[in-house]
Amino acid sequence: MEKAILGLDIGGTGIKGGVLINGHLEDIRSIATPARESKEFILETISDFIESYMGYDLAGIGIGIPGLVDAREGIVLGLSNIPAFQHVELKKFLTERFAKPVFINNDANCFASGVHKFGVGRKFNHMVGITLGTGIGGGIVINGHLYSGVNSAAGEWCSASYLDHDYEHYCSGKFFEKYYHKKPKALAKLALAGDIQALKAFEEFGHHLGELIKHILYSLAPEAVILGGSIRKTYPLFKESLLRTISTFKYPTVIERFEILLSEMDETAIHGAVALVELENENEVVNN
Repeated sequence: MEKAILGLDIGGTGIKGGVLINGHLEDIRSIATPARESKEFILETISDFIESYMGYDLAGIGIGIPGLVDAREGIVLGLSNIPAFQHVELKKFLTERFAKPVFINNDANCFASGVHKFGVGRKFNHMVGITLGTGIGGGIVINGHLYSGVNSAAGEWCSASYLDHDYEHYCSGKFFEKYYHKKPKALAKLALAGDIQALKAFEEFGHHLGELIKHILYSLAPEAVILGGSIRKTYPLFKESLLRTISTFKYPTVIERFEILLSEMDETAIHGAVALVELENENEVVNN
């Protein structure tokens, strides 16, 4: 039987899994996250989900978590949307349960790793992945290696101060719901129909995201930023204002070599979780 790698994307509402076999992601499944249950109940739910994949000859298990993680020890330090899942020794629990190598990282880091190894980020040595959804996440690849930082916190620009709040407030779905009282998908439909207010919402969103990308350019000067998450699908609606804002970056020679691309994969987080196993086996992940 061909060796497979299991990747899990654990979120506040759902747990999604898939196996990589011969470079192809297969058998994608999902279950609801029991976010309001006890830590023990959640651990057993994750365990049961993994058990459903044990018909494969698994070489390892990679897991993306929407929160801070001690990647070296595999400890989930905290999840804001899963209250009971704080300081959980997930790697130890799963390693003892399944006797398989287990690797865990922040889900945005998994996105960056996945898009770099399997997606449109493959051609770049220095890139940043940004997930645009209910919240916003960031992951960093430097010299071809995932850089997670202490407790997988590198790339957490969501919490950096911006205007009267932080970047997540203005660069995620929260912006549309707070100021326009609709979800991005509903506003996009209105904008495509020519609704002036909806078009204004995306113009403003593009400006705010452009300011975040300028912040990233000043910090890291990557070759590319890859956009993922559900809001990336509305890119044509905010592209013009985004690029206009980025054009005000003070070092034009950096912009000349800079690209913004959209992830072409909907399951990038699972790809990235799988990549954790491959990269660890190749000693390519950098954690300082």
